[in-house]
Amino acid sequence: MWTDNQRAERSDGARRRATIHDVARLAGVSRQTVSRAVNDKGEIDPGTKERVLEAARLLDYRPSRFARGLVQKGAVTAGLVIPDLRNPFFPEVAAGVLEAAEQRGWQVVVWDSRIDEAREREALDVLSHQADAVVGYFKDPDDVLTRHLGGVPLVLLERGPQQTRFAAVGIDAATGVERGMNHLFHAGHRRIGMLDGVHGPGPRRQAFLEQTRRLGLPVDEDWIVMCPEHSVAGGEAGMERLLAQRPEVTAVFGFNDLIAVGAMRTARRSGRSVPDDVAVLGFDGLSLGELVEPALTTLHIDKRQLGRLAVEQVARLRAGEEPLRGAEAWVTPELVVRDSA
Repeated sequence: MWTDNQRAERSDGARRRATIHDVARLAGVSRQTVSRAVNDKGEIDPGTKERVLEAARLLDYRPSRFARGLVQKGAVTAGLVIPDLRNPFFPEVAAGVLEAAEQRGWQVVVWDSRIDEAREREALDVLSHQADAVVGYFKDPDDVLTRHLGGVPLVLLERGPQQTRFAAVGIDAATGVERGMNHLFHAGHRRIGMLDGVHGPGPRRQAFLEQTRRLGLPVDEDWIVMCPEHSVAGGEAGMERLLAQRPEVTAVFGFNDLIAVGAMRTARRSGRSVPDDVAVLGFDGLSLGELVEPALTTLHIDKRQLGRLAVEQVARLRAGEEPLRGAEAWVTPELVVRDSA
């Protein structure tokens, strides 16, 4: 059945743990076909299946614990890639995915990429061959994602239609930032800075710049500071820099709630009162915003709805239907006024 070259390949593969790529190469099929054969999922020619299983036996290929033990035969399994489970925003998104998936009888496997692009690609490599769909946060452009995608439906979280050709769900940052900036402007603020959390022109920064221009406010880059991380500590560091660059600032728009809380801590340490000397506005709507002093004014995102929309996109793709587009695929932030601004 096997040529000398294939037997040699088998010997080479035996020196290390065989992968799905090794089996596919030896059997002369795609990785998707190997996945279907070893997991007994989907339509596959009996002869092809036997060839794949024989190659797997020759290479002593053992599917991952995920494929063997966590996937129930016949069940739909979705892989969910989250960038940072320590950030309280993302478990809420995951909860929405899990809730909507459970209602459909689906299973979900969660992968924490730890804000690491290499781990994002690894997740896509693994999940796209061992799950029926992938939902997640990915920094790579479409062409890179395509190279790592094994042909299953992919739904991107927090990507706009102008940013990707894949199905996506996102946050209407433009409307949210407009609501927040209007609130600060009508409270009398004319010197508003931003503590950003994304390298490059992200949607929230773009919306902030558009609103400053619309309101006739300063648009000098000194008013925008890139925080070193999406955390309270990152917000503290960013606020220190902003106060050094623009000590006349009277209001701060934070990329997220954690950064905003850090900004308040630094403001108080510098002798400034919040909100009397400097107002602080967040963007997330985390529950911790109600617990800090003063309570955080924020743009609340329905994070669970974001997750539920992602599952709806997967269901549409699996059914061969058009994915949700435009406003149907967005979550619009709502202004929640508390004490910080």
